[in-house]
Amino acid sequence: MPPRILTRWLVLSMVLLLAFVGTVTTLNLTVYSASGFVASYLDAVARHDVPGARHMPGVTVTALGTDELLAPAALASLTGIRLKTDTDDGGGRHTVTFGYTLGGAPGASSFEVERTGTRFGVFTGWRFVRSPQSVVTVTVRNGTGLDANSIPLPATTPAGNPHAYRVLTPGRVVLSHSSPYLTSARAVALVDRPGSSVTATVDIRANPAFVRDVQKELDAYLATCITQRVLLPTGCPMGVQIADRLQDAPSWSILRDPVVTIVPGSAPGSWQVPKTAALAHLTVRVKSIFDGSLSTFDRDVPFVVHYLITFGRTGAPVITAQY
Repeated sequence: MPPRILTRWLVLSMVLLLAFVGTVTTLNLTVYSASGFVASYLDAVARHDVPGARHMPGVTVTALGTDELLAPAALASLTGIRLKTDTDDGGGRHTVTFGYTLGGAPGASSFEVERTGTRFGVFTGWRFVRSPQSVVTVTVRNGTGLDANSIPLPATTPAGNPHAYRVLTPGRVVLSHSSPYLTSARAVALVDRPGSSVTATVDIRANPAFVRDVQKELDAYLATCITQRVLLPTGCPMGVQIADRLQDAPSWSILRDPVVTIVPGSAPGSWQVPKTAALAHLTVRVKSIFDGSLSTFDRDVPFVVHYLITFGRTGAPVITAQY
């Protein structure tokens, strides 16, 4: 081969070698760096690519918990991912901190990673020292049924028993309950530390519609009670015993209706109207058994209501008086 051509080949080979070395060096400083490894994981989480995130080295599956919160639709939005620090801890380990916006709120997480050798003989390999898979343990009080980030979760345990869910870090789970008669405040479970365990409690309460419907039904029921022209209306919470002889039919009226409040009952899934004071009025002409004189019994009659509420098969409340 002529020297001139050989020289050209040598120069071209050197250029290609330098380009290759430069490319490898650049990739090892970016894509295959400690921060690049973590960025790849966070990108998978941001894309709701749960299998991709869970298959990265060091992402281990904990024995505790179930995977309902790992459904792509249940993941919060993760945007604005940005590297904050990449600290060389020595011994092939790095602590990498990223900032982000998670579910509309700013946050940051730190991940510890370590070198695992090389890939293809030239690219640096990494793994998480502490798995970024975490656990959220949720307790639902006074009922069942739960939404996570507006996605319904299947019933898992009886009311009041905690249930563990696996989540990826970072994660933000907004838990709530909403049904025709029940509601809850939002409970937010924020997971921003790899391998952490977070607890959340969803406290289910009667909603305004539940209280309004029971109040309406109770008012209507008491209205039928006062139509009974007797001293002790059947099945009703008010009543009076009078020793004197009645001269006409008793006349009842309600002066102050009971104001309904609804609180959890003692049995799971039950509710109650606690003992609540109210006031009726009774008017009736009487004749004294002692001297035969006539007078009018005209008095306010305090009474108390107390009800147990359960839900029938149709979902409608069933109200039972407690005496």
